[in-house]
Amino acid sequence: MRYSKEHKLQTHARIVKRASVKLREKGAHGIGVADLMKEAGLTHGGFYAHFDSRDALMIEAVTHAMDRSTEHWKKQSEAIPAEKRLPAIVNSYLSAEHRDNPGQGCAVPALAAEIARESAKTRKAFAGRMERLIGILARQFHGLPPKAARKRAMATLATMMGSLVMARVAGSGEFSDEILKSGREAILGPARPASPRRPAKRTAAST
Repeated sequence: MRYSKEHKLQTHARIVKRASVKLREKGAHGIGVADLMKEAGLTHGGFYAHFDSRDALMIEAVTHAMDRSTEHWKKQSEAIPAEKRLPAIVNSYLSAEHRDNPGQGCAVPALAAEIARESAKTRKAFAGRMERLIGILARQFHGLPPKAARKRAMATLATMMGSLVMARVAGSGEFSDEILKSGREAILGPARPASPRRPAKRTAAST
C-alpha cells in the first residue's frame, strides 16, 4: 500500500517524538531501533523508509527534545515580569516534578554524558541547541554586559544540570530534595522568610 506524503510526514514525526521521550527515559543506548519502532506502532523494517541511520534518528530526537525545552523557557519568560523570569526557570527546572519525569524534561541532564561519546554530527547538533538554552538564560541577567551574562548563563545551566543529575541519582527522598534546594539556592540565593505581619494600627473606628 502506498501512503501519501502527508501520512509519511506524520509517521516520521511520531517516531521522532516517541524516540525523544524514550531516549530521555532510558538513555542513548538504553533502547534499540526495533523497540523504538514498536513504540511508534511500526515494524523494524520500516525504519529505513524514514531514516538513513540510527545516528540520523538520534539527531532528530535529541533536537526535538531540546527545542521543546527552548520553547518552554520562552513561554515562561513571556508570561511573567522580567525580574521573575530567572527564578521561574530555575524553580521549575530544579523541581521534584522535573526530577521524577525525565522523559518529559530537559535532554541536557538526561543525555549529555552519552551524547559526548556519540558522533561529531550528533554532538554538534546537541551543542547548538544547548547554546540556545544558554542564550535564553543570558537574557535574564539584566544589566550585565553580553559576555558576562553569557558566562553567568553557562554557570547557571551547569549548576542546574548537575543538581538535577545528582537529585535523580539520590532518588526521590529527603536527600534528593535537599540537593534540588541547594542547587536553587546556589543560583538564586537562600529563600527569604516571609516578614511577620505587623498588627494593624488601631483607629478611632476600631476602638
